[in-house]
Amino acid sequence: MTMVLLIEQILNGLQLGVMLFLMSAGLTLVFGVMGLINLAHGSLYMVGAFACAAVATATGSFFLGLLASLAAAAAAGAIVEMTVIRRLYARDHLDQVLATFALILVFSEGTRWMFGSFPLFLDVPDLLSGPISLPGGIQYPLYRLAIIVVGLCVAAGLFWLIAKTRLGIRIRAGESDRDMIAALGVDISRLYTIVFALGAALAGLAGALVGAIQSVQVGMGEPVLILAFVVIVIGGIGSIKGALIGALLVGLTDTLGRALLPTVFGYFMDPINATTVGASLASMLIYILMAGVLLWRPSGLFKVA
Repeated sequence: MTMVLLIEQILNGLQLGVMLFLMSAGLTLVFGVMGLINLAHGSLYMVGAFACAAVATATGSFFLGLLASLAAAAAAGAIVEMTVIRRLYARDHLDQVLATFALILVFSEGTRWMFGSFPLFLDVPDLLSGPISLPGGIQYPLYRLAIIVVGLCVAAGLFWLIAKTRLGIRIRAGESDRDMIAALGVDISRLYTIVFALGAALAGLAGALVGAIQSVQVGMGEPVLILAFVVIVIGGIGSIKGALIGALLVGLTDTLGRALLPTVFGYFMDPINATTVGASLASMLIYILMAGVLLWRPSGLFKVA
């Protein structure tokens, strides 16, 4: 593998990592603050992608579609929290898993009813189409680079929100002792709705951004949700910093493993078997990484948001 190709794969890993961060940040906030296992988080990713595709097709503006993805996912999250999730806080995790799994089915069938069973396709906006020249003669898609930049900017904004704002103080306090902040006069129900809607908006933004480089279809959120759970287990449940570090580790491990392992095995066996064995082992790498981290630090890399 040439150095140029290696750098391109590293950038692809970063792009996957920041997308996983947008998914896992909301998931870890919801679990850390509310103690809720939300299997329907991937459905909110799907809602954002479909909202972006529908609005971009109707208006011809991808950027209006992005705004629509944020609004639709946040609204869907707030409605779900107020009508369903709010009744699950005092229930055990099995009830939460069953109820949010039912929400997956509701979202999937509702989306299929509204948009049909066929995939939708988003075009990359003209402003971000084509490659960009990077140092070393590297030609890299401008849109993928924009996803990396947007994801890192969102990460910086989220860190600022959690660390420097009154809402962030309440979120951190709610994670530490929700009964105490309720006794101090904070409206816990309103705080939970805001946190759930924020997490939903981040998931919807991730779906919209990825929708332009792959098809938008029913069920697209579930594979990403699995990776997001791996991310928060590696980073530490409830930790935004852990979500970012874990997402980048998972993105780079998965991408570089799929690119490098077939080449490595090619030195020991014929190309066809090397590709098969390398691809199979590459798909296991992130779970091996998760197991290694848990053996070293059972609570994940970071403990607090």
